[in-house]
Amino acid sequence: MSLSLILAAFWAVIANVLAMMPSKDNHWRNAYILIIIGIPIVGLVTWQHGPWIGMLIMAGGMSVLRWPVIYVGRWIKRVTLR
Repeated sequence: MSLSLILAAFWAVIANVLAMMPSKDNHWRNAYILIIIGIPIVGLVTWQHGPWIGMLIMAGGMSVLRWPVIYVGRWIKRVTLR
């Protein structure tokens, strides 16, 4: 297994552990940190394994961080429909 896939798996484990911890801000600080770390990992996976595997890793990350994705989708919808 390549380093990029190991990093992606480690990111997923850390994301799930952080989700189990109690948080005062509904895990938003953790989500920002995971997004900042996850974007380069997705880029590295895409570079080493191609776009299909990169999209699978990105979909997995989006399923873990679904609320930021939902809020961005709502924001884009609100901005484009004005």
